[in-house]
Amino acid sequence: QVQLVESGGGLVQAGGSLRLSCAASGRTFSNYAMGWFRQAPGKEREFVAAITWSGGNIYYADSVKGRFTISRDNAKNTVYLQMNSLKPEDTAVYYCACRDRAHSGPYYPQFTYDYDYWGKGTLVTVSS
Repeated sequence: QVQLVESGGGLVQAGGSLRLSCAASGRTFSNYAMGWFRQAPGKEREFVAAITWSGGNIYYADSVKGRFTISRDNAKNTVYLQMNSLKPEDTAVYYCACRDRAHSGPYYPQFTYDYDYWGKGTLVTVSS
């Protein structure tokens, strides 16, 4: 089992920056990939970014390319999401997710069903 804890959310003005962190514990040796998703009120959960532990492959949603950067610290089992040039439409609860190596089948970073563990989320509010 893997436990995920997000941190770093808060209130920021449009154009500002925040850095989110996701710390993984438990069976972290079995992690394959980590992803960030977000969910705004009344909307479905959407993909933001993802990174694999072994190969370091990185994936971004079109809506955040050029503004957000995902990175990892293997020694700390921690993934970060640096968010720059924030817009009001970025306001959402941001969730960290983990795909286990035991998960069979192909990996599609943008799909929630390709992840096995989820954090409780951290709220990001961007004011105009």
